[in-house]
Formats: sequence, structure tokens, C-alpha cells
Amino acid sequence: MSFAKQSDLHQRRQGRNTAVALCLVGLMVLLVTLSLVKLRNAGPVEGFDHVVRPALEGQGS
Repeated sequence: MSFAKQSDLHQRRQGRNTAVALCLVGLMVLLVTLSLVKLRNAGPVEGFDHVVRPALEGQGS
């Protein structure tokens, strides 16, 4: 089974598709890295749970 030779248009399109895929993978790696760094450097995380927390009393105005 033989395939027809790709035209110049197909080769250029393949190159652009590869470049876009590499950019997307790079963006994903950047976002995951930033998320992991932020999670590791964060202190104790307290969510908004409608409960009075002694750690926050006395703060504010």
C-alpha cells in the first residue's frame, strides 16, 4: 500500500500544527508548574465556611 506524496501545502500545515501543539503543551506545563509552586509555598489554607475563626478575630477595622 503506497501513499501519495504530500504536497507543499500539507507539509507547511503539518509544521504549523506541530508548532501550535508544542505551544499548547508548553502552556500546560507552565500552568501546572505555577500551580504546584503556589500550593507548596502556601501556608495553612482556610476556606470560607461561615464559621467564626479565632485566627481572624481582631483583624480588620
